[in-house]
Amino acid sequence: MDTKKIQMTTPLVEMDGDEMTRILWKMIKDELILPFVDLKTEYYDLGLPKRDETRDQITVDSAEATKKYGVAVKCATITPNHQRMDEYKLHEMWKSPNGTIRSILDGTVFRTPITIPSIKPAVKNWEKPITIARHAYGDVYKSVEIRVTEPGTAKMVFEGESGKKEEVVIHNFKGEGVLQGMHNTDKSIRSFAHSCFKFALDTNQDVWFSTKDTISKKYDAQFKIIFEEVFEEYKAEFEKKGLEYFYTLIDDAVARVIRSKGGYIWACKNYDGDVMSDMVSTAFGSLAMMTSVLVSPDGKYEYEAAHGTVTRHYYKYLKGEETSTNPMATIFAWTGALRKRGELDGINELVNFANQLEGACFDTLNEGIVTKDLVNLMEGITPTAVNSAGFIGAIRERLEKRRAN
Repeated sequence: MDTKKIQMTTPLVEMDGDEMTRILWKMIKDELILPFVDLKTEYYDLGLPKRDETRDQITVDSAEATKKYGVAVKCATITPNHQRMDEYKLHEMWKSPNGTIRSILDGTVFRTPITIPSIKPAVKNWEKPITIARHAYGDVYKSVEIRVTEPGTAKMVFEGESGKKEEVVIHNFKGEGVLQGMHNTDKSIRSFAHSCFKFALDTNQDVWFSTKDTISKKYDAQFKIIFEEVFEEYKAEFEKKGLEYFYTLIDDAVARVIRSKGGYIWACKNYDGDVMSDMVSTAFGSLAMMTSVLVSPDGKYEYEAAHGTVTRHYYKYLKGEETSTNPMATIFAWTGALRKRGELDGINELVNFANQLEGACFDTLNEGIVTKDLVNLMEGITPTAVNSAGFIGAIRERLEKRRAN
């Protein structure tokens, strides 16, 4: 045991991943964490070969470990398609690990851009990051569909266990068309609301929530009703902190977001959150500068980067070519998890270290030392593009400088 290093009491759940982000994962640990922290982790390899070998049981085990220990950090992983099945010679097309973990933790995903002064948002009045909270269950992602090829009547039928039956005509088709049936559950919506309000208190931000309850008077209205009910449990704490819960229609919310200065959590239904998180990340600069944290309603946290495994760079890396992959979001997954672990265990040194590492990242970027993806986004500064190892090395230098002071 190295007593000079920061000591941990509870392990982090560490979920390794795939391709270029897996390479960066090791570099980040070796250069930026292990020299300073006596790192305790419970390690799970969520790389595709291991997931295939364990028939994806390892993904389930990692989620159960997160429930046990409360804080996880995750590397980007592959969700296989047909091409990946052939490439990795998989037994089957395994589901998205993120979807599996989200489902086991019953969690909500919060995505926040990492902002720096030299990269101005495309929306000129945005001054602070906007966090998108995406409800990750149901709606179009669990919908069923029919392609109608002839005239006929489409109906929606519910048969209750009590024998009660409800039936509504969706449409009398005169010719060809399409049909879609969606669902959600009160339990899932309630969990979503709890996660949003807990995360808001945790990060000191207002919550905006938006649906289209004027049109969808039962489906979307139920989201609004449940959010209002759940907010009653948090109202006193919100008032104590001077925070606000604000509900409006989705179209009004979009207009207000564009006109706002930012600095709040925007809670969205599944499809809205999917679309809006890409809009917000692009408007703030780069998906490589977007953090993601999964929060369960009972306060378990899983931190990761919002981007994928950077396949194109990985193939270049395998050929021995130099890559300039941006590790910022992956570094911030580590700092987020270490900070949270430090807060929960009362280890101020660990919290301070996470802050110092983030500060060293900002020092590096603000001095114009950047990966290639950021060069054309920067204003008022002459950037120097470096490769991934050079960038991480520059952060290490600045981290050591901060720790020496």
